[in-house]
Amino acid sequence: MLRLLAALVLLGTFTSHAFAQDAQRSECLAMANAPLRAFPVNYRRVAAKADEVAITYAGHSTYYIDTPGGIRIATDYNGVYRTGRLPDVATMNRAHATHYTLFPDPKIPHVLHGWGENGQAAHYAERIGDVYIRNVTTDISRYWGEDAGGEMIKDGNSIFIFEVAGLCIGHLGHLHVKLDDSHFAAIGRLDIVMVPIDGTYTMSLDGISEITRRLRAAVVLPMHRFATPLDEFMRLIGQQFEIDRRGGERTLRISRDTLPATPTVIILDGV
Repeated sequence: MLRLLAALVLLGTFTSHAFAQDAQRSECLAMANAPLRAFPVNYRRVAAKADEVAITYAGHSTYYIDTPGGIRIATDYNGVYRTGRLPDVATMNRAHATHYTLFPDPKIPHVLHGWGENGQAAHYAERIGDVYIRNVTTDISRYWGEDAGGEMIKDGNSIFIFEVAGLCIGHLGHLHVKLDDSHFAAIGRLDIVMVPIDGTYTMSLDGISEITRRLRAAVVLPMHRFATPLDEFMRLIGQQFEIDRRGGERTLRISRDTLPATPTVIILDGV
């Protein structure tokens, strides 16, 4: 018993130390504890700047993020949803084959699995070019062929967070569980968040709407939509969010200076 207690204390110390190290390197965690700052009134009227990030919807849960330094990131990458050149970084989640591939193009230099091996959680806190990438793990439900009625797989999903050009960009992945205070603390502040709104395969619209409200990112980019009525999602997240439908536009170009003053759900073409 004493050995077990000592091991748990050591694990807690290591986890706290790892989180403290991440917090020192992460602008988003530091910003989460700083006073709120006002944003420009209308981001559409501000001229494009050199520190713009381009975010392109490719399909399903895959967004491509192109950084000012030339790094290209693909989220929930499975090799099917492609646009432009190959990514430099491919993040994945283990929900099912539309969210990962075990055989990515070998020309992709950085492949980040959202799940760990041998019962260990995946942990990323690394700088690649001009972007700092980290993750926050959550449990995930089992699917067909792997005891679908069994216990959830611990730490099987990762919320990936990309810090670049002063922006904190989060991708919730194939989220199946409500987030608790420890999750929100580990995520920190998000300026842009990519949210699954299918309402069934991930989590209920009520659940994801509650998370979206609490994160209160300046920009919400829906994904994993299927046939979800957008009006229902907007009703659930509340009147404090505006909606901006971008018919014919699959790419959002945005910088820290051009974030909207009011939290806004931006619907890119194809979502």
